[in-house]
Amino acid sequence: MEKDHLEILLEDMRGNFQLVLEGHEVLRHDIQDLARETKERFEVVDLKFEALNTKIDSVDERLNNKIDAVDKKLSDKIDAVDKKLSDKIDAVDKKLSDKIDAVDKNLSNHIDAVAADLKAHRADTEVHHGIYRIKEN
Repeated sequence: MEKDHLEILLEDMRGNFQLVLEGHEVLRHDIQDLARETKERFEVVDLKFEALNTKIDSVDERLNNKIDAVDKKLSDKIDAVDKKLSDKIDAVDKKLSDKIDAVDKNLSNHIDAVAADLKAHRADTEVHHGIYRIKEN
């Protein structure tokens, strides 16, 4: 009976091993399926990332072009305003210089006239030497 009992136990153990092997086979198949599904999902995510990177690059280029256009437009406007103001400043400078020169000439003429009058007065005074006396230090 021991031999029969041992054979029954061995048969039972073989059955259990077979179940364990079948379980491992199912688990291995499930793990392979999960790995394949995960790989496919990562490929989809990678494609989405590439699409997003392409869109980001496109937006970046478009914004850079707009910024460059605005920069050029503003630089041109600033240059135009600078030239306009410089021209006005130059015109005011010339106008004021001309006025200052005219005033300077006018004052010089007046000073020359006063000097001539003083010279004539002095000459007249010296002619009347006895009547008028100029005292100089």
